[in-house]
Amino acid sequence: MFKKRARYNIMLFLLPAVLFTVLFFILPALMTTFMAFTGMDYRFQWNFVGLKNFIRIMHDPLIRKITSVTIWYVLGTLLIFNTTFGLVLAVLTSYLSEKAGMFLRGTWLLPRFTPPIVYGVIWLWILSPNRDGLLNGMLMSFFGLDRPISWIVKYPLQIIILTNGLIGASMGMVIFASAIQSISRDYFWASRVDGASWWQEIRYVVLPMIKWPVAFITAYQTLSLLTSYEYILIITQGGPYYKSTVWSLYSYLVAFSSYSGTFEFGYGAALSTVLVVIGIIASIFYWKVFKMGSMIQPSKIEF
Repeated sequence: MFKKRARYNIMLFLLPAVLFTVLFFILPALMTTFMAFTGMDYRFQWNFVGLKNFIRIMHDPLIRKITSVTIWYVLGTLLIFNTTFGLVLAVLTSYLSEKAGMFLRGTWLLPRFTPPIVYGVIWLWILSPNRDGLLNGMLMSFFGLDRPISWIVKYPLQIIILTNGLIGASMGMVIFASAIQSISRDYFWASRVDGASWWQEIRYVVLPMIKWPVAFITAYQTLSLLTSYEYILIITQGGPYYKSTVWSLYSYLVAFSSYSGTFEFGYGAALSTVLVVIGIIASIFYWKVFKMGSMIQPSKIEF
């Protein structure tokens, strides 16, 4: 009787989360997948076209460029900022005093608390191609730059990696810092007694002890970057000439903007479906490579 009541209570507590998941994730995903096999446009007609949209993707002249931009964007942002720089920030702030570390981490988290449009507008001001832009103004005032540089036009891919990476590193910083602080002090004391240097302490104590948080952030941020485009849309709008257009942004432009002139929801859904498949493949790859199954243990509480 007790076991049945406990299971009933668990199901009751899980019900709201399950309903939200079904209504706002599973059903939209199924509808998007089905829509990918239709030619739906601004007329909202569910006319079945089979694999036509997917065949069109293979012949789309922009797909090769957009795929290349997406790969460089994901790898560059992930390896330079979201994982590596987040780890550097976590280590540096963990070796400061507690108050100083908390202050620096809190400061770095400030962009997370601001609306994306505010963050994007600040970067537009920093990178403004005119003399009143912050970066051009500083270079012209202090370093003798002759004329302002159009940063977004000249370095679009580097700009989207930088702007997304600086805000994306904050999540890794928080997770890694928490993991470092959870390491028993005994390991650090033992390494110092053995004469380990600061770098050896990080290499042989810190990094092996936080390998699972590093694996989690790497996998999570990869999937997040594959589907993110809001800062790109605000700052570069995917230009110039699609040089900063990632796959997810291209799907959005095809479906919800006047890019195609007809709002091609079916083709946009096909692009999104392909992106979901890529995400599933990446998830399986990380699951196998990082052996994430070993992190999951059965509950020790019996009902």
